[in-house]
Amino acid sequence: MDTQQLGLARAASKTTPPSSSGFSRHVMDVLEHIEYRLCDSGEDLEAIYRLRYNSYVHAGMVKPDASRMVKDKFDDLPNSYRFGVFFDGALVSTIRIHYASAKYSVSPSTDVFGDVLARRLSAGETFVDPSRFAADLEWSTSLRVLPYVTLRLAVVACNKFKATYCLTAIKEEHSSFYQRIFRSEQAVPPRTYPGLTVPVHLFQSKCSENMEATLDRFPFFQSTAFEQRMLFHRPANGELAPLTILPTAKYFSEAA
Repeated sequence: MDTQQLGLARAASKTTPPSSSGFSRHVMDVLEHIEYRLCDSGEDLEAIYRLRYNSYVHAGMVKPDASRMVKDKFDDLPNSYRFGVFFDGALVSTIRIHYASAKYSVSPSTDVFGDVLARRLSAGETFVDPSRFAADLEWSTSLRVLPYVTLRLAVVACNKFKATYCLTAIKEEHSSFYQRIFRSEQAVPPRTYPGLTVPVHLFQSKCSENMEATLDRFPFFQSTAFEQRMLFHRPANGELAPLTILPTAKYFSEAA
């Protein structure tokens, strides 16, 4: 989750969720209107690149560019998953997730913090590395739980891939949110991040220690194996990918 999470990160830093079931019920209600879409080509992919651009330019994190899109060398890697988040059919946010392992070791964080993370990958650790988090400016103001709805995809990825850690490359002022929600801790001091005007800190959350508590406190992060497979399954040649994937957290709520 790099510094260019901008629209959502600002909203997240101002949103302190109560631990009450009322907050979870509200997010569950919002999820009834949410669809996730894995974007690999076509108009959807262009739309999330434009959404990134609009969000980042507004926050002063990138300079205006004639293409009006933001993409980088990490987007097309085989371990990269680019998602659009839709509310009642409208694109409201986007996030990119890499799963870094010994097989596919490259991701934004393993590149910037490679001297530290390469050794850990060689030792068998695996990482879910969310980045390019951006939100529609109007929706991020009116739909204040959008950070949770979008970051839910990172939690789903951690459960799908059984990752050792979920990484978070962020500005210092956003660290309290990730500490509070995911029990993230600083792993590497701040460094320069390519394309950004401010340094980023690498935070991490150890899944085996923190995931259960996160799911207990925020049950809207729950997901079924079916949803995990639909979100992160790479279709074989000639196989059609699902157009949209619906959140499945409600099934855990209904069973409780």
